[in-house]
Amino acid sequence: MSDTPDQEAVSRVWSGMYDLVLRQEDRRKEVAETLGMSFFRVKALRRLLAGPMTMRELTAELATDKPYTTLMVDDLERRGYVTRSIAPGDRRSRIVTLTAAGTAVAEEAERILARPPRSLLALDPADLAALDRIIAGLRAPERSAP
Repeated sequence: MSDTPDQEAVSRVWSGMYDLVLRQEDRRKEVAETLGMSFFRVKALRRLLAGPMTMRELTAELATDKPYTTLMVDDLERRGYVTRSIAPGDRRSRIVTLTAAGTAVAEEAERILARPPRSLLALDPADLAALDRIIAGLRAPERSAP
């Protein structure tokens, strides 16, 4: 038996996982529609659940550019979801902080995103246990690709 993975099987499995998570059960679309804003703005709110960030940190977290971060934070501020304040010790830097309303929106997004796909709920217990074991193995750090 070969230790080399069957590339066709690997591609099939990856395609199936992608389809299940991002197409069949598109929680991102559901989040955007439920909360009335782009998923990217919701993503920013979710990142801020960990705590306040400078605009620079938020830009890096979201892998976007400074002008877009400013535009997005302007919109979130208008909606009452974040506040901006001057960073202590650096008047040029701004800190973005969630408001209570922003926290509620981010937490609602987390609840929607955490809901498992219907197809997982329909698995028989043995298949679910096998899938759980496989996923745990895939997530283990020692399983990193060569």
